[in-house]
Amino acid sequence: MKLNERGLLVVISGPSGVGKGTVRRALFQMPNHDLVYSVSMTTRPPRNNEVDGVDYFFVDKQTFLNRIRENKFLEWAEFVGHYYGTPRDKVDEQLDRGKEVVLEIEVEGALQVRKQMKDAVFVFLVPPGKKALYERLKNRGTEHLSTIEKRMKKAEGEFMLAHKYDYIVVNDEVNNAADRIMAIIRAEHAKTERTIHNYLKMIGE
Repeated sequence: MKLNERGLLVVISGPSGVGKGTVRRALFQMPNHDLVYSVSMTTRPPRNNEVDGVDYFFVDKQTFLNRIRENKFLEWAEFVGHYYGTPRDKVDEQLDRGKEVVLEIEVEGALQVRKQMKDAVFVFLVPPGKKALYERLKNRGTEHLSTIEKRMKKAEGEFMLAHKYDYIVVNDEVNNAADRIMAIIRAEHAKTERTIHNYLKMIGE
């Protein structure tokens, strides 16, 4: 019997290059899970292979700004002239269905979510060391060394925000990191504060 019927919002966050997307994909490949990926909303036009409601929810700028005013985002940001955000209603809809909603996000966005979703589970994904992070960024082969240095400097500050998260998971090996996050999700469902109401109801029957 599942004592906690409502799903969990699981926020996977960490510095750029730590492997958030890779770990999230490995997590979703694990068997017997109720994970759903949180689809973001954006004002940028869809690319040729992108599907509305699957890759993003595509909306015009005015619609997005209206949603900001109505506090309908868990977090949002503007990047290169376009807006991106996590729709609150879509997340709540999945949580009410008992799904585990996984949000893969940068540190700044995660801290926005933390202010609004007190019962969410926040996982800070870190590399096994600064050198490992530098090598991962360099091995991408997509950025100049000057950009990598900027990302490393930003990561230095983000490392100091680990205390704002519930868990710290080291991404030493992708499948190991995914296993640890799945263990966290299962443990969170058994927490007394999440289950006590249904437990007392069960033993009273």
